[in-house]
Amino acid sequence: MTDLDRTDRKILDILQRQGRISMTDLAEQIGLSTSPCSERVRRMEREGVITGYYARVDPQALGKTLLVFVEVTLSSKSGDVFDKVRKELMHVPEVMECHLVSGGFDYLIKARLRAMSDYRNLLGDLLKKLPVTAESRSYVVMEEVKESLYLPVDR
Repeated sequence: MTDLDRTDRKILDILQRQGRISMTDLAEQIGLSTSPCSERVRRMEREGVITGYYARVDPQALGKTLLVFVEVTLSSKSGDVFDKVRKELMHVPEVMECHLVSGGFDYLIKARLRAMSDYRNLLGDLLKKLPVTAESRSYVVMEEVKESLYLPVDR
């Protein structure tokens, strides 16, 4: 991966804020013509710096008003166990994020659901699918103060 110069960083900043901006408008904002600007964007896509473009959907519009974080602590740990857990959790659509973490527990899971009964079913299914016994702690979100996909770009 090549180093990102000041212009690349400006492009990334703008695309994160305005993902649907036209190449013409993007080029104008960063002070390039359209062709070199488009080539920079394509290069960063090829190199995996830009990993995708998304529509951000209001969870309430889909009835997914329950946001839950779950800490999972496995009874035993090994590379094989972590691989099996990863495999199981990758295919659970309600799990929006899953992170293997260091500290007092092993996994931090973020899930969006319609109701508490859906959460109960999800938790039961997850714990049954894990390759070893596990404990969990759940945190139901009362108010979302800040949620962002924006990653600050140092210029």
